[in-house]
Amino acid sequence: MLTHPTLDHLRALKLAHLQIGGMVDAFGELQTQDGAASLSHAEWLGLLACREITNRANKRFQTRMRTAKLRHVGAVPDDVDYRAARHLDKSLFQQLLTGKWIKDRRNLIVTGRNLSR
Repeated sequence: MLTHPTLDHLRALKLAHLQIGGMVDAFGELQTQDGAASLSHAEWLGLLACREITNRANKRFQTRMRTAKLRHVGAVPDDVDYRAARHLDKSLFQQLLTGKWIKDRRNLIVTGRNLSR
């Protein structure tokens, strides 16, 4: 099988994205790997499809992150400073992090108030 026509076909199907990691990139990587020759057609196709799905999911996630315009993109619960004058209840916060309130189908309303005024 010729590489260039296959890549052209993948591009024509819009399976070549600007981001690295899509089906076209996976095809090129598989062509250069020694163990790839022993894969069946179904395994090849499965790897290519999986790579494309992952690439598209990552692209959607990145788009949503840009749209959200979050101030603290890298914030994690472990970085919360409970000593700050925000009156956070650490035990309640930890309980909310378990997600049990979602499983119990309970509502959660988060409000903010400025205590410095």
